[in-house]
Amino acid sequence: MMAQVVEQERLTRDVFRLWIEMEHDAPWSPGQFFHVRVGEGLDHVLRRPISLSEAVSDRRFALVYRVMGAGTRWLAGRRPGSALDVLGPLGRGFPLHPGDERVLVIGGGVGVPPLIQLAREVRRRGVEVAAVIGFREARDVMLVDELATLGPVHLLTEDGSAGMPGRVTDALGEDFLRGADRFYACGPSPMLQAVQGKLSGHLPGYLSLEERMGCGIGVCMGCVHPIRGGDGSPVYRRVCADGPVFPAEEVAFS
Repeated sequence: MMAQVVEQERLTRDVFRLWIEMEHDAPWSPGQFFHVRVGEGLDHVLRRPISLSEAVSDRRFALVYRVMGAGTRWLAGRRPGSALDVLGPLGRGFPLHPGDERVLVIGGGVGVPPLIQLAREVRRRGVEVAAVIGFREARDVMLVDELATLGPVHLLTEDGSAGMPGRVTDALGEDFLRGADRFYACGPSPMLQAVQGKLSGHLPGYLSLEERMGCGIGVCMGCVHPIRGGDGSPVYRRVCADGPVFPAEEVAFS
């Protein structure tokens, strides 16, 4: 499907927020992603998976991405009015649970953007939201104001240059967890593994996994990740099609 660039803005030194408008309605749920074609011709064969950060309709979305190579540098150069070849929204997003009264959203780095629309959807249902977000240093911090309109935000940086010093798990103490019904986490695998270890047995939740993707629709099997089966043994699931969101207790980390 074709989309048009509406706006492009720099959030940090290497992270951009791209607003696009799809040419047709694209029903969505928080936690899904788009697969974006980058470059001209055959310079970049593989699309880039970029999570849905915000949605103002079934056609207009914000995608937040980090510039990491030639493909994403090309994407950062797209100006309003430019056309993009986009697949999506794809994958399985964050399940919302009737009856929840307070939830926690936990993000690290570019795992923070997908939590914006999730927190908005939760608040629309009258559920309290508290956020814990972590970054390496102050110049990496982003989207604090957007989350702060939805509930309290606990900001941490590894070097202590903004917010509290430490990592997201340092904020997940007993007092903070009291009264929470569920958590949702998105970020790099080491962070997700640490969150899983900290909250396992204390609070149910979901992890949104980050994996390299080829096709984005579950055909190539390039993004499989071990998930615990019913008997506890690992089975491999496609992050693009079976995820990227999985129940936290089912995710296996090596």
